[in-house]
Amino acid sequence: MIHPKHISIHDFIYHLPDESIAKFPLENRDDAALLVYKDGEIRKEVFKSLNEQLPSNALLVFNDSKVIHARILFRISETIQIECFCLEPADGITATDSFSQHGPVRWICMVGMARKWKSDNIAKPFSGSEGDGLFTATKISSEGRDYLIEFDWDNKNYSFSEVLMLVGDLPIPPYLNRAALPEDEQRYNTVYAGAEGSVAAPTAGLHFTKPILEKLKGSGKTLAYVTLHVGAGTFLPVKSDTMEGHEMHAERIEVSLETISLLANALENRSMVTVGTTSTRTIESLYWLGCRWMKEGRGEDSFFVNQWEPYEYNGDELPSAKKVFAFLEMWMKEKNLESITGYTRLIIAPGYTFQVVDALITNFHQPGSTLLLLVAALVGEDWKKIYEFASQNNFRFLSYGDSSLLYK
Repeated sequence: MIHPKHISIHDFIYHLPDESIAKFPLENRDDAALLVYKDGEIRKEVFKSLNEQLPSNALLVFNDSKVIHARILFRISETIQIECFCLEPADGITATDSFSQHGPVRWICMVGMARKWKSDNIAKPFSGSEGDGLFTATKISSEGRDYLIEFDWDNKNYSFSEVLMLVGDLPIPPYLNRAALPEDEQRYNTVYAGAEGSVAAPTAGLHFTKPILEKLKGSGKTLAYVTLHVGAGTFLPVKSDTMEGHEMHAERIEVSLETISLLANALENRSMVTVGTTSTRTIESLYWLGCRWMKEGRGEDSFFVNQWEPYEYNGDELPSAKKVFAFLEMWMKEKNLESITGYTRLIIAPGYTFQVVDALITNFHQPGSTLLLLVAALVGEDWKKIYEFASQNNFRFLSYGDSSLLYK
């Protein structure tokens, strides 16, 4: 098996005509088509039949991150706009804490038209139910393509979360080639979204409705939630000849003790189904984190899983997922932690061995993307057969497109 470092992204290109890209959501979330891949066979179903397509003992893991109004446009002349695209809070502050602030906050941002930003700060007025105000952005420093920006506002009746809703725009994917519409406010978030912090939706969850979630629970399935705040790096193309030259973006993870305990006590008797590539990377990252801590005999208050960490074990005998999550559960209880937080840069590509996940619910991804590599790691060369079937059977692609249930 080739090492993922030596994979060429050019081997994961397929033809995606513009008319196959879903520009708008369907009227009903669960009317989406569902491609089911199992034991090498492919069939077309409808998403509202998902419960019948899953094992009776399925444990589903969802990413509950919520998309924020991350795009803030400041007009400095009739023809020039400066865009601050919020990526993540600076100085180690969590998104939850930053959004609750009623004073200055600092964020790492991408800045469009940065060379036109000459003054110390830029500002825009806003108006809402708590009164009017002025929102300002001050450029503190820059490193590469990222800028440290301090945001402040004069009407302290508003939290940062509230003022961002007034001054910012929802960052729908650039390949939609359109402005965000009012309907996107609800439809570009999952019905179970709660933890603010993503700049792109965990789109595999967009098809779920509350009745579907209730049906899953009513039929004996177990539902668990993790948080991975999706970063703008999810849209970054792979430009290197091989994956060794591609630096995966770091994304912030937060997982509760409740979910860790559920995994520790259910993995032996449940089929693990992750909803989306973000949930998959979260769960698999936690496994490798636990492996490292078990080996070192310690844990840390926060963590970082690097891009190539799983591939460094070189055939070592690995502990079971149940043992790893039991270790994490014990460590969190000893530390009196209600949640565990950190970052992951994990890349899952062909050559990767899944340690926890049995099946994946996901949309159809862009050609030459790291998300497609994850799919190929799960289903092997059959990814080509799956995507050809989807194309020939009029499946809708990308964020607002149709869904698939892929078994390992």
